[in-house]
Amino acid sequence: MRFLEFHCDPMSAIATFAAIALTVFVIFRSFICKKGRYHVVAGTMLDLLLNFRNLHDYMTDLARKHTSYRLLWFRRSEIYTVDPVNVEYILKTNFANYEKGWYHYEKLTDLLGDGIFSVDGEKWLHQRKVASYEIGTKIVRDFSLEVFKSNAVKLAGVVSKTAMSNNAVDFQELFMKSTLDSVFKIVLGVDLDTIYGTYEEGTQFSNAFDEASAITLYRYVDVLWKIKRFLNIGSEAVLRNRVKEVDDFVYKLIRIKTEQVQKSSQSDFSEKKADMVSRFLALNETDPKYLRDIILSFVIAGRDTTAATLSWFFYMLCKHPHIQEKVVHEVGEVTKLKNTCSIDELADSLTDEALGKMHFLHAALTETLRLYPAVPIDGKLCSSDETLPDGFRIRKGDSISYQSYSMGRMEFIWGEDAEEFRPERWLDESGTFQPESSFKFTAFQGGPRICLGKDFAYRQMKTFAAVLCHSYKFKLAVQNESVNYKTMLTLHIDGGLHLHASRRFELMG
Repeated sequence: MRFLEFHCDPMSAIATFAAIALTVFVIFRSFICKKGRYHVVAGTMLDLLLNFRNLHDYMTDLARKHTSYRLLWFRRSEIYTVDPVNVEYILKTNFANYEKGWYHYEKLTDLLGDGIFSVDGEKWLHQRKVASYEIGTKIVRDFSLEVFKSNAVKLAGVVSKTAMSNNAVDFQELFMKSTLDSVFKIVLGVDLDTIYGTYEEGTQFSNAFDEASAITLYRYVDVLWKIKRFLNIGSEAVLRNRVKEVDDFVYKLIRIKTEQVQKSSQSDFSEKKADMVSRFLALNETDPKYLRDIILSFVIAGRDTTAATLSWFFYMLCKHPHIQEKVVHEVGEVTKLKNTCSIDELADSLTDEALGKMHFLHAALTETLRLYPAVPIDGKLCSSDETLPDGFRIRKGDSISYQSYSMGRMEFIWGEDAEEFRPERWLDESGTFQPESSFKFTAFQGGPRICLGKDFAYRQMKTFAAVLCHSYKFKLAVQNESVNYKTMLTLHIDGGLHLHASRRFELMG
C-alpha cells in the first residue's frame, strides 16, 4: 500500500473534524500568550495537514508574506523562517540552544534510530567525530571515487539499452538504484547491483525505505500518529512493517560483514579495507544497533539526497537544453578526450583534479540544489527562552525550522530572478565557481552540523552527470511537462522522471 493511498485513512476524518476546535483554541491562546513580541501567527499546524500534498509551495507563499511566522499548536508554537540571519543564529551563533530534541527524535527514531540525523549531545558528537575522521582518510576517498565511476559506467550501460530501444525510462528510479548501490558498496563493501535488478532483496529494501521515509514525514502533520502507532493501525501499521523490512535487510548484512571481519586477520582490514563498516569494526564499534543507525544515516545522506538532486538536475537540463550543451562542452574541454571515446575511457579520466575543474557543472548542480534542496525543510527545538536576531521572542519548547526550499525562491535573498534556473549566478567573470554563505544557501546545513558528505555528494553527482551528459542527449518523454515533488523527508519527483535518451556520438564502447 503506497503512502498517498493511506493519506486519507478513516482517522484523517477525525483529524479534520478536530481542526475546527483546535483552531478556535489556539487562536484564543495566541491572545493570552506571555508578554513579549512574537512572530505573526499564520495559521495552525493543521493547515500543514490540509496542504500536505503541496506543502513546500504552501509554506513558500507564507514566507513571501512573512519572512518568519508562527503556526500554533496546543501548548507550543512552530516557527518557520527564511531569514539568513535567523538561520545563522540557530545553526551557529547560539547552536547550543537549538537541538533536535524530543520533538524531532520521537518522530524520527523508529526509522533512523539513534543516527546522526536524529540525536544530539554526546551521541551526535561521537558519531560525527568517528565519521568525519573516516570520511577524511585518503583510502576512503579514493575507494569512493572508484565506486562512483564504476556505477556511473553501469548506469550508462542501462541508459544505452534504453537509447537503442527509444523507450522512455524513469531516471529517478535509475538514480535511486545506482546511488543505493554506491552507498552500500562504500559503507558495507556489498554489491547490491539493484541497477541491473539482480538483487531482489536490495530492491525490496529500497522500496521499504522510501515508504517508511514518506510516513515518517507525515507524522509531523498527523495529530493522531501516536494513537495509530499504539493501536497499530493505518499509516503507523504500514510504517512498522516497512521498518521491519529495512531492519531485517540491514541486520543481515551487518551480521555477514561482522563474520567476514572476524575471520580476517587484523592486518587484512585495519588499513586495507576501505568500506566504512569494516573500518568501524576495526575501531571496536561492534554494536549491531549502532551500526544499523550509522548505515541508515549514510543511506539518507548518500543515496536519497544525491539521487533526488540528480533527478531535478536532469529535469532542469531538459527544460534548458542550452545548459545541457554547456555541461557537455565543459566535460569535453576538461577531459580533452575525443567525442568517440568509450564510456570506460571517459570515466577513467574523471580524477579528483578533473572534477575540480568543472566549474560550470558544479554551478549547475548547486543551482539545482538552490531551487530543489534535497532536504527541503529542517527544524530544531529551542531549549530556553530568548530573543532571535530579528527581535522576536522564542519560547522554550517551541520549534524553529528553516525552509531551504522556500529560501531558494526568495527575491530578497537571490534577486528578482530568484525563481529562474541560472547557473551563472554562481560563477565569477573568469568562470570560477564562487560559493555563498551556508546560511543563505542551506542545502548542506551550516555551522557545527554542516553536512559531512558534501564533497562526497558533489563528486558522485559530477561523476554521474559528466558520464551521462557527455555520452547521451536527454529530453522529457512528454515535452513541456512540468513535474511536482512528493512530500517526504527528501525532495523526490512525484511519479518519477521519465526521459528519452539518445546517443550523442558514435561511441566505441
